[in-house]
Amino acid sequence: MAKETHKSCRAGRSVVIATSLWLMAGTGFAATASTSTEALPAGHAQQAQSSKKATQKPAPLIDINSASKAQLKTLYGVGDAEADRIIAARPFKTKTDLVTTAGLPTGIYVANKHKIIAIQKTKSSPKG
Repeated sequence: MAKETHKSCRAGRSVVIATSLWLMAGTGFAATASTSTEALPAGHAQQAQSSKKATQKPAPLIDINSASKAQLKTLYGVGDAEADRIIAARPFKTKTDLVTTAGLPTGIYVANKHKIIAIQKTKSSPKG
């Protein structure tokens, strides 16, 4: 009879453990669902999505041929010395010239290449 009691205790513990796991999984899902916009009322969900779109506008590209020292210093890894080197080495044909001409470290260039552009000045042809 003691063996039968032991088996029923094991079965009871298994049920308790399974139920606990099921409840924990359910609360984890509920916490995840409540943070998404799907759980918000319709007006609030649209408002949340439109505010996300408004904040995702890309920053304007910085023209390395005409940017001020202060603008250049907003780039990652560019301090006073790097900004001075960039200004002294102008004009650049391409933005990769920052590495080859101005001596900017490759890591700094790679971190900023999506934020910069090298706009060429157009020469006006003489009218005649």
